Amino acid sequence: MAGTTPGTPRVLRAMNDRAALELLLAHGPLSRGRIGTLTGLSKPTASQLLARLEAAGLVVVTGTSRGRPGPGAQLYALNPAVAHVAGVDVTAARIRAAVADITGRTVGTFELPTPGRQSSEGAVQRVVAAVDGAAKDAGLARGELHRVVIGTPGAFDPRTGRLRYASHLPGWHSPTLLEELAAALPMPLDYDNDVNLVAVAEQRLGVARDHDDFVLLWNEEGIGAALVLGGRLHRGWTGGAGEVGFLPVPGVPLMRHVAQAGGGGFQELAGAAAVVRTARELGLEPPRGPARDVAAALLARAAEHVGDGEPTGPEGELLRRTATALAIGLAAMVAVLDPELVVLSGGLPIAGGEALRALIQRELSELAAPRPRLVIGTVTEHPVLSGALESALATTRDEVFDTSRRP
Repeated sequence: MAGTTPGTPRVLRAMNDRAALELLLAHGPLSRGRIGTLTGLSKPTASQLLARLEAAGLVVVTGTSRGRPGPGAQLYALNPAVAHVAGVDVTAARIRAAVADITGRTVGTFELPTPGRQSSEGAVQRVVAAVDGAAKDAGLARGELHRVVIGTPGAFDPRTGRLRYASHLPGWHSPTLLEELAAALPMPLDYDNDVNLVAVAEQRLGVARDHDDFVLLWNEEGIGAALVLGGRLHRGWTGGAGEVGFLPVPGVPLMRHVAQAGGGGFQELAGAAAVVRTARELGLEPPRGPARDVAAALLARAAEHVGDGEPTGPEGELLRRTATALAIGLAAMVAVLDPELVVLSGGLPIAGGEALRALIQRELSELAAPRPRLVIGTVTEHPVLSGALESALATTRDEVFDTSRRP
């Protein structure tokens, strides 16, 4: 709260305002009396607080309480129109955008395909088109958005502004791309690695809530990880922390310049192509389709076949080999980081479910001294987009809920 002195009435009012707004965010509509009880404020102070927030347009009256004798008490709620944010999920196949109001409710979405070849100018145009489409679906104009967060594979190097570790993303490697995007979108703009944003979603909405130290391992089109240490994402010097698809592991020939080659290491051992390859070796007939979808279908079928018992037969062997491969890479990570929790996310771990998770947990306990708990991620519907929206909302709420900055 810049420009204020701790302990002054203005600061105390701002602190009480923020506490009330956070309660409305967490609980939904509340009466004046309930807000007073939860904050410890007297009725007159709670009344003044709500009148102040209502005058500022931050809260609105939504109705009256029911179920008790006598007249119902007015219910107050966050004004959802106070601010809107957008999230964008960029892949080599498509761009998906969504808009959420300050309460976190998604109010607009839009999606368009990514062409096989495009310039940086084309990439910018498609991001703008996706943001405009989601804003229009929400009944808004582009300029009414308070913040946009974009998630991509790889990471933008903070020293150079160039995208690294994602050579497969057409049009996204120009050194001027970030400047072009900033010029095209007239609001604060942030960028993050897609797997980092999945970790944000799990930390704020999913299975990693209340955890300050965890690793999220993502396995879908590629393998990646997000590292949350002390409650904060660790991105590394070049933004490449967690690019574990390139991690050298036993059983895979060492590949030179793997970042340029786009594969090798852990990815080669435990990625979707490895699952499909193992299934063929075991005599299982993979369906047709992209490796990611085929591998997920194979693991889901194997998990159903195995059930809760000890894995047997070719399906059980597929799960066992996949678990061993994933545990090998995880062992290197947990030996260095010693996290409290490991979240398994992406299409392949979710398809393998509890049967695969239990096998990975067992294998990992034999490979590494630290014994973190392994869980399956629960944010499964557009997790990158959910994380982008949550990231944008966290910053926007800090700005909007700080009433000390208001006149």
